[in-house]
Amino acid sequence: MKRILVGDIGGTKTRLALAEGEGTVVVLTEVRTYPSLHYATLELVLEEYVTQVGFPVEGIALGVAGPVSRQRAQVTNLPWVVESAALRQRFGVQCILLNDLEAVAWGLPALRGDELFSLQEGVPSEGNRAVIAAGTGLGEAGIHWDGTRFHPFATEGGHTSFAPRTEREIALWRFLQARHGHVSWERVVSGMALPELHEFLRAHEHSSIPAWLQAVLEGASAGAVLAQAALEATDPLCVELMHWFVRLYGAEAGNLALKVMSRGGVYVGGGIAPKILPLLRQPGFLESFVDKGRMRPLLEAMPVQVILTDQVALYGLALAARSSRIC
Repeated sequence: MKRILVGDIGGTKTRLALAEGEGTVVVLTEVRTYPSLHYATLELVLEEYVTQVGFPVEGIALGVAGPVSRQRAQVTNLPWVVESAALRQRFGVQCILLNDLEAVAWGLPALRGDELFSLQEGVPSEGNRAVIAAGTGLGEAGIHWDGTRFHPFATEGGHTSFAPRTEREIALWRFLQARHGHVSWERVVSGMALPELHEFLRAHEHSSIPAWLQAVLEGASAGAVLAQAALEATDPLCVELMHWFVRLYGAEAGNLALKVMSRGGVYVGGGIAPKILPLLRQPGFLESFVDKGRMRPLLEAMPVQVILTDQVALYGLALAARSSRIC
């Protein structure tokens, strides 16, 4: 694999690196992260990166948070339009665009054992796989097994309609529907969902927000603050919030697993999962994952693993670029 520029383009941050390697081994160098909202276009980010590290590369491969059609994408949760033809003209090398979760799916073969944590051993077997990842938004992808090799494919499953299961979740749906109209799974399982879940829960439980928490929330990323308060058990309602969030996450992971028939395993990625691993290891996630009536035995047989590294999409972009022969 010749050296290429790979980039994971998200609504909150853009991570760029240079990638080389052989087989399924990917070696990343010059890994740098940029706050996406600080830039008007992706080209400005790439130009800054090239100025910093130089540009002796054979191609560019980018994973974009949003649907990719004919090598063009409007980034979800970010006012950027990305086109491979424009990037090829600007930088003078071949460029490919993938959905960011499709890039994660491509990257699974490059993961080392210490970059995965098993939540459920299941019964490992060949078959389709599924990837779900809550970060700024909620991404989902599938990997089709044709009997010989795997074929990753993108979905926009995070934007499918949220299905409440309890009276409280029905009340949550009404709360969100009044604000947003369509209530997707991304509205309840993502970093951007956490502040609204917290607001709803405070009102539903008739609980006021502590002054110290309000002060912290005003000066930082609200989702991260709420999750940390739960992990440190400094606010009981934040603890309940994150346990509820984990159960919702498990429910939608189980939905995806059934739709993809992922006998080969379910992979939980994204920026949130490694940070809340102690909560994912508790029963709530898997209880919701397998709670699908007559399909429970099928889900109990599926391996479920958490991806611990934030570089898996970059691995996948490098492998996809080699497969497409742009480098």
